[in-house]
Amino acid sequence: MTAISDQAVRTGPRLLLTVPEAAAALAISRSKLYELLAAGTIASIRIDASRRIPVAALQAYIAALLADAA
Repeated sequence: MTAISDQAVRTGPRLLLTVPEAAAALAISRSKLYELLAAGTIASIRIDASRRIPVAALQAYIAALLADAA
């Protein structure tokens, strides 16, 4: 038996989002998200030709914005 079962993978929370999904989660445009990615403000990874944004990177970005505002 593997550490993560097939069922857990299918029903568990997603760890990576597409650019449109991440933009929607942040309530910003895709182009603004691409600007943030190009500047290195939000981390992303490439899987072959696909760019994915870790949910943790979005959470870190939000935490940094909140820290700057405080």
